Order: sequence, then C-alpha cells, then structure tokens
Amino acid sequence: MKLLVINGPNLNMLGIREPGIYGRETYADLCRKIREHAEEKGVEVELFQSNHEGDLVDAIQGAFGNTDGIVINPGAYTHTSVAILDALKAVSIPAIEVHISDVDAREPFRRISYVRLACRQTISGHGTDGYLEAMDALIGEEKG
Repeated sequence: MKLLVINGPNLNMLGIREPGIYGRETYADLCRKIREHAEEKGVEVELFQSNHEGDLVDAIQGAFGNTDGIVINPGAYTHTSVAILDALKAVSIPAIEVHISDVDAREPFRRISYVRLACRQTISGHGTDGYLEAMDALIGEEKG
C-alpha cells in the first residue's frame, strides 16, 4: 500500500507559526513522525508540501494509478480551492482531510471546506496525531 501525504501553504513553518495554535512540533518532526508510523504499519509513504495551489493539484494528479490513499492538509486552500477539490474528484483516490487545529472552533471562514466534499472524512483538532489517525483509517479501509 502506498499513501501520499500532502501539506499545503505555511505547514512548512510548523513550530514557528502560531505555536499556541499549531504547537511547537516542526515540519521536520511531523515528517519523521509520519515516516516512522508508515514503517511500523508496513506501508510506503510519500510526503509533499507546497505553498502553491497548482503544485498541490499536480501532486494529486500525479498520484493517479500509483497511490492507494491521500492524507491532505490543504492549509488555507481548504477554504478557497475548487481546483484541489476537482483534482481529488478526478483521481478518485480515497482521501482524508486533516487539520492540526480545530478549524470549527476558529474563525467562521475556517468552517468552510471545499476539499471535504471529496474526502471520506475530516480529522480536525487532534494535532499532528491526526495525520496518523488518517493513515490508519486508510490502511484499515484497504485491509477491510
């Protein structure tokens, strides 16, 4: 099984960006945590991060035919990107949306998610452990 973990804008700034909301764990820490979890579960994982919407669309499209599941934290594009929604719909790969903070408890605009329309579920407010939960859900779906 192969999973693609996609992170959108500003997630490369974890540990620096608003630590009261996103914690002190760095992006490197998150990547290490995801890779270790994938190794424990016996799955292949590819990590991708970009601050550019088109790059995220390209990564989703590039997963077609060679990836079994997508974990996606589109960052601010969650609330604005029909392009990412359309890419997820086009490839029809099982996807789970993840947010480190509880987006529903923040500003009203953060409660809108276009991406959610193409995802099996949303995990929000569980910190970076939400990525592991999403991976486990996709792995369980594959085995189930």
